[in-house]
Amino acid sequence: IFDTTIFSFEILSTRFREMAFLNRGLTITLTDERAGHVDDKGEPVKVVYKYDGGISDFVRHLNSTKGEAHKNVIDFESEDSKLKISAEIAMQWSAGYTESVYTFANTINTQEGGTHEEGFRASLTSIVNKYGEEWGLIKKREDRLTGDDVREGLTAIVSVKIGEPQFEGQTKTKLGNTEAKTFVQKIVNDKLGDWFAANPSEGRDIVRKCIDAATARVAARKARELSRSRKGLLEGRGMPGKLADCQWTEPEKCELYIVEGDSAGGSAKGGRDSKFQAILPIRGKILNVEKSRIDRVLQNNEVQALITALGTGVHDEFDIAKLRYHKIVLMADADVDGQHIRTLLLTLLFRFMRPLIEGGYVYLAQPPLYKLKWGGKEQPQYAFSDRERDAFIKIGLDGGKRLPKEDGIQRFKGLGEMPAKELWDTTMDPDTRVLIRVTLEDAVAADDLFSVLMGEDVEMRRNFIQRNAKDVRFLDI
Repeated sequence: IFDTTIFSFEILSTRFREMAFLNRGLTITLTDERAGHVDDKGEPVKVVYKYDGGISDFVRHLNSTKGEAHKNVIDFESEDSKLKISAEIAMQWSAGYTESVYTFANTINTQEGGTHEEGFRASLTSIVNKYGEEWGLIKKREDRLTGDDVREGLTAIVSVKIGEPQFEGQTKTKLGNTEAKTFVQKIVNDKLGDWFAANPSEGRDIVRKCIDAATARVAARKARELSRSRKGLLEGRGMPGKLADCQWTEPEKCELYIVEGDSAGGSAKGGRDSKFQAILPIRGKILNVEKSRIDRVLQNNEVQALITALGTGVHDEFDIAKLRYHKIVLMADADVDGQHIRTLLLTLLFRFMRPLIEGGYVYLAQPPLYKLKWGGKEQPQYAFSDRERDAFIKIGLDGGKRLPKEDGIQRFKGLGEMPAKELWDTTMDPDTRVLIRVTLEDAVAADDLFSVLMGEDVEMRRNFIQRNAKDVRFLDI
């Protein structure tokens, strides 16, 4: 079918490592014998994966960049030969604030979840509330913890093996077997309940962490309600004051450009097609949500504005049907600061509104780096990289064009210096622009990467940079 097939060693090694985690004791060796793919000793690149701890080691691996909230990984398994189903579950709360629950069916990553995840979530919330009340830590019924409270900072792997799996969803990555929900719910009730009863000290630490999450959630809700009431009185509407909305109201036709700074925001507002393009300027670098609890995140003005403009809500309250724009375009300068801003925004969307990425609603604008001002009546050309600039110059000069020496090549320092029409022509016009759709092929790998890049572990981040520095093609210093 394909003329050429180029295998990605990184993608293959990530998947094989995942399979080794899911099959305790299995050894998988991957060797890259292609020319030029050698290690520091000149030998073919080779990795060997074997995990005697299985999915417990998987949880430890995922939490290695986050820190642990309690010492031991909780793990248990069960099997029903009549139903032809078995399940393994491993879990541990980290010191962080992000939920990292991943489910598998017959070693297939069920990225859309399914019945096994529903059973796990329902039983988990019930058990934590039960022991919180028994230990006197949750005193009133109205203080009971929500699913979001319980799963804040939780890293968990739920792996089921089932005789006749029924996969649903567009990508067939959602488990539909009803017996899986009942089975998982029962073993979590039994096994996790036994663990809490046998480990009251660690159990109390977990419940207290969940109560802290609930306290932060309530504080964030009150802050949102206060903010909404003030905005309602002052503005008479719920949308952020700095949002330049579009005229059309059909979400599938509308686009939201998120831009950094008032200067770029002004150019974007002036250059856009106001019928279907909305502009939301944000001030500087937004909060790093990887290091922040939900109350601090939701009290941040820039985050509030973005969440309000999108309309979906976050976490358990997220509703894709309320999305106001079906194209969300992150438009930042083509330099290091711009890349950092995009990473911060992607971290927010991944951690709080992941279905936007999974559904293909998020895009990265690609503004040009260079403008070639050919002499005479020749139209200018825009280049998106050094290589493209050099190629255009060679082709142009070979074709008899003239490039003025003094100002023939303009390097854009930022979107704010572009005239509105030029920004439209190069970056916003649907007929000429270049957009990159953000996709999520492996949620586990993405979770790990965001934790390394945006988390607290400086040493892990330094190691990542050193390993990947050789692949950097453009660095604006």
